[in-house]
Amino acid sequence: MKALLASGNRGKLFELQKIFMNSGLDLTSCADSGIPLPNTAETGSSYLENARLKAQALALSSGIPALADDSGLEVDALGGAPGIRSARYAGARASDQDNISRLLGELADNPVRTARFRCVLVMAWPNGREYSAEGNLSGTISAMTRGENGFGYDPVFVLPDGRHMAELSEGEKNALSHRSVAAKNLLEVLRRNGKIRP
Repeated sequence: MKALLASGNRGKLFELQKIFMNSGLDLTSCADSGIPLPNTAETGSSYLENARLKAQALALSSGIPALADDSGLEVDALGGAPGIRSARYAGARASDQDNISRLLGELADNPVRTARFRCVLVMAWPNGREYSAEGNLSGTISAMTRGENGFGYDPVFVLPDGRHMAELSEGEKNALSHRSVAAKNLLEVLRRNGKIRP
């Protein structure tokens, strides 16, 4: 089954394509398909609402099933922030480094460093049908960046084994990331509902 990814983030596309390999779900980008990606405002108050807005907009405009995610970093000492504003934490045009700098500045010397990545995926069809799934990954926030892989907050997110997310190989990240967990859960939902082969 062909599906479009409702994101221009190549990192997300490659990560999800690896996870979906040999599943029967052929995920591609709008750019690679020559289809305009709708400029959908993330006005929802939850990950699910934002993912649904993006998936439905693309499915309706393209006539092809569309997959969208909304994900974020939740830091306990910051009351769950940056949360659904993770990608725009330091401003609308903030870089990954800008967001990390703001996060570390707000945590400063706070000893409470527990956090989690959360991801919600929504697959929507042009006829309005949709399925969703969630994935989470717990860890802590380091005061120092480490690693060259990944994107977003990966350089400061520390796994229980002490490695930073940005130190993981692609295969290691795909085995345990919040997006990976959500994707695997979504595949199971799609299989149970006959959308892809068992």
